[in-house]
Amino acid sequence: MMIIDTHAHLDFPEYKTDLDSVLSRAREAGVGSIINVGTSLSTSKKCIALAHRFENIYASVGIHPHSATKVSEETWYELESLIGGSKIVAVGETGLDYYRNKSPHEDQQVLFEKHLALAKKHDLPVIIHCREASEDCLKILNKYKNGGLKGVVHCFSGTAEVAKACLDLGMFLSFAGPITFKNAQNLRDIAKTVPVERLLLETDCPFLSPHPKRGERNEPSYLSLVIPVFAEIYGLSPEDIARITSFNAYALFGIGEPELEGKIAYAIRNSLYINLTNRCSMECSFCMRTTYPFVKGHNLHLKREPTIEEVLQSIGDPGRYDEVVFCGYGEPTERLEVLKAVAADLKSKGKRIRLDTNGHGDIINGRSIANELKGLIDTICISLNAETAEKYAAICKPVFGEKAYFALIQFVKDAKKVIPNVQVSVVEIPGIDIKKCREIAVELGVDFRVRKHDVLG
Repeated sequence: MMIIDTHAHLDFPEYKTDLDSVLSRAREAGVGSIINVGTSLSTSKKCIALAHRFENIYASVGIHPHSATKVSEETWYELESLIGGSKIVAVGETGLDYYRNKSPHEDQQVLFEKHLALAKKHDLPVIIHCREASEDCLKILNKYKNGGLKGVVHCFSGTAEVAKACLDLGMFLSFAGPITFKNAQNLRDIAKTVPVERLLLETDCPFLSPHPKRGERNEPSYLSLVIPVFAEIYGLSPEDIARITSFNAYALFGIGEPELEGKIAYAIRNSLYINLTNRCSMECSFCMRTTYPFVKGHNLHLKREPTIEEVLQSIGDPGRYDEVVFCGYGEPTERLEVLKAVAADLKSKGKRIRLDTNGHGDIINGRSIANELKGLIDTICISLNAETAEKYAAICKPVFGEKAYFALIQFVKDAKKVIPNVQVSVVEIPGIDIKKCREIAVELGVDFRVRKHDVLG
């Protein structure tokens, strides 16, 4: 999996003598693409020249807020004329910098708004610089939030509250080398509040080298030092971070290629997940499966349902995984016989198996199925999602109507008799009474889990 540096300044003098070597080290470190970011009219032109010279480099054009006072109409007109050229994937960097105050705040704000208007006009994402100016930055972004505003707040250094406000506006966030510093626990705590689906990788090179290169010239290959830190923050593997952030860069900048084929077996952390079908007996209001068939960077939309043999072939050797989980694009019990056959094969190899289900298996298959799962499933997690049948029907929209909720409850009771570990879960969304759902779990005598709702758009 190739990774993407979404913010670099390789046109700066620091790389004048050894750029080819820097790019060679980047390739060896797995950096597949780099966005070289403009900070002035002249550097924007250099970014474009680099993008034309190197296949894996892309350009953004913009003027840093430090120079806001110096931007003439002629300069802006010439910068705007650059848009539309090949390999220009963003506008920026732009924004506000009240730390160094090299230009009056009013001039910075005017220039920032011109960049935002330019980005929206050309349907390009914007790369935002914000330093000690969060309040004004958010005010301006809110003025432009309608009509397709998209972008990234790079080298994020604000509070958790500011991060949430940026996320609510649809922004991505990126954190540079300081995330690795020993004294940066607060920054890591803030990063943890950002869904990994909104995270991008960047170096901001030649600045902000990560530990243990702190104080040296930064370069794209040093992303390899940052990824393990994000893996620890999110409780994911380095491979997960590489895959997810590369997909995020594709989603925002159109760089790279997402997976075109839906996966049958896909890995997250040390678990292997099995995707059996596109079919599901619910259309949950909080679920993005019909519009966004990606989970942690994996494409799960199947062109057709796989056979037992194809599933087993896709799994390969399951030895390195701690557990195998039946959980995919659709509801696994829609294909109960395939599920049982594959589970039996995996159990013969000593694997621990979990089933994530909406609990409709009995209605789907026209019979009680819990006993058929005995000895095959070690853990079963059932989506409760509401405290009443009426609310469940409104939120989850099961094709079976309100009776689906009562069938789900009965399935929990039956599963508890034959499955070693049974859980019910709810998604944390407005309107759900978490306390009452927890009380239902206690009454049923099963474990309870609250799942975060990942909002991507």
